[in-house]
Amino acid sequence: MAPEPLSLLCLPHAGAGAGFFWKWRQQAPPGLRLVPLQLPGREERTDEEPHREVADAVRALLPEATAAVAGSPRIALFGHSLGAVLAYELGRALEERTELPVAHVFVSGSPAPDRGRARQAAALDDDEFLARVEELAGYRHPAFESAEFRELLLPTLRADVAMHEAYRPSSDAPIQAPITCLRGDGDALVPERDALRWDAATHGPFSYAELPGGHMYLADSAAPVVGLIAETLGCDRRQPAGAGPGTGAGDTCG
Repeated sequence: MAPEPLSLLCLPHAGAGAGFFWKWRQQAPPGLRLVPLQLPGREERTDEEPHREVADAVRALLPEATAAVAGSPRIALFGHSLGAVLAYELGRALEERTELPVAHVFVSGSPAPDRGRARQAAALDDDEFLARVEELAGYRHPAFESAEFRELLLPTLRADVAMHEAYRPSSDAPIQAPITCLRGDGDALVPERDALRWDAATHGPFSYAELPGGHMYLADSAAPVVGLIAETLGCDRRQPAGAGPGTGAGDTCG
């Protein structure tokens, strides 16, 4: 019997849902199980009010995350932009309130907790808000070209952006798990100096990597991001996902 894979809890960026990560599963090696977490206000939870405080979101996510990774020998977390601070704070909560072994936290496209977001957008009117988000992120989701989808999605996007802009770390103490910070090399929203400050957020090892693209570099291709995560965690990428269980070190992450 193949050993249980390492579970990677995935937290989405502002306005996005767990569905963003489903295609990533095709890129994951057999020893890495992707576990996207769903926030209220999107996809099948559209009728629920979105969170407006990181602390509230983490409090709600903790039991869901704990149940989702039950039995995993180790767990890691990944989050992009808003998802980065959610992953960081959820990693802290898992360390402090559970016995689950947090192996690594991957943060992407976000300034370090002590830096914050310099340019604000949440208080602007709808048109200015969308223009500012597009300017800062270098990306505009096609759904916002439809008046119907814009009306449906805009409240959640605004709540998410406000949540990230208002974020303050729950503690000045670093977490124990190692942190890897990822950033698009052309990211105009998150300066390199602010990304590098994530080194102060961990007692463990810290690493930093840049990938080609802007703030939403990971929207173009999942493979480089999943490959970097798998390599960092020691996962064997010789088999494509879905190829069936094997019999050696390639079935787990070391």
